[in-house]
Amino acid sequence: MDSALETMDNKELLKVENLKVYFPIKGGFLGRTVNHVKAVDGISFSVFEGETVSLVGESGCGKSTAGRAILRLEQPTAGEVYYKGVNLTSLNKKEMRSTRKHLQIIFQDPFASINPRQTVIQVLEEALLIQNIVPSGQRRQRALELLDTVGLKEHQADRYPHEFSGGQRQRIGIARALSLNPNLIICDEAVSALDVSIRAQILNLLKRLQKEFQLTYLFISHDLGVVRHISDRVIVMYLGRIMEVADKKSLFEQARHPYTKALLSAIPVLRPSQKRERIVLTGDVPSSLDPPEGCRFHTRCPYAQDICKTEVPELRSAGEMKEGHQAACHFFEDIYAEAAG
Repeated sequence: MDSALETMDNKELLKVENLKVYFPIKGGFLGRTVNHVKAVDGISFSVFEGETVSLVGESGCGKSTAGRAILRLEQPTAGEVYYKGVNLTSLNKKEMRSTRKHLQIIFQDPFASINPRQTVIQVLEEALLIQNIVPSGQRRQRALELLDTVGLKEHQADRYPHEFSGGQRQRIGIARALSLNPNLIICDEAVSALDVSIRAQILNLLKRLQKEFQLTYLFISHDLGVVRHISDRVIVMYLGRIMEVADKKSLFEQARHPYTKALLSAIPVLRPSQKRERIVLTGDVPSSLDPPEGCRFHTRCPYAQDICKTEVPELRSAGEMKEGHQAACHFFEDIYAEAAG
């Protein structure tokens, strides 16, 4: 484990086991199910208290669907999700609604996730009203405190969402997520729609709030530069499956999976004098309707062999790397030795 995690007593907050999310495709005169989009196809991982775990991968890899399925915003097809030992997939609607105050989400598009007909103060008071955790006479004051916490002013409380910039609207989304005193916040591409300078401000805000309120983040992003700034551990996904899991330092310095290496090679360098060998993947990402047999990545992998086309590689320990570093590749030891030699 990363040294940052060793001080947390490794208390497991969230555990995902063999999670699958399939979307049916209807066809024919009777509208029967003829196929499924396998958005998430059997992923397992844990999140410990106080850490930030990032789910990364190209668009369409299933990372956002996984985040929504954890909160039951999408219904899992199979698998279990445990929050503090409670199986969320077994809860009824009433029980899940009560549990959701501990599990919040920040969406990618703050404007689409906020009611445009409500003022900011109404947006924040609504969550407090629904969960009934603050007496009616104290809701406005609580909402104003939340605005101050995320860097907004009291005189902005009675404005409507369209009167704010994108960065300010995301601050409102963060305030709404904080309103119920959650333990876990899922950040679904929470900064990808923002300008670079505003993105840095929001990331710094999230890190400050994590320390101040002892929050745990599941951070979903396609931007490895952002992930490097905020993460403790990183989970790399491709076509609905996990390719590699590692603490941040191990992943960025000694990635094992060919797909992870390709993603890292695409990160822009800061100085022209820096050199990085760009790994260009050939071919298109296969369809989730009909994913490849064996290793999902073998159709684009420069190291693929016959076994990769027939046998699914297990997610296994990456040899001499730190505890918890795992890769799902039949040949990552040979690939790494070849690169080092």
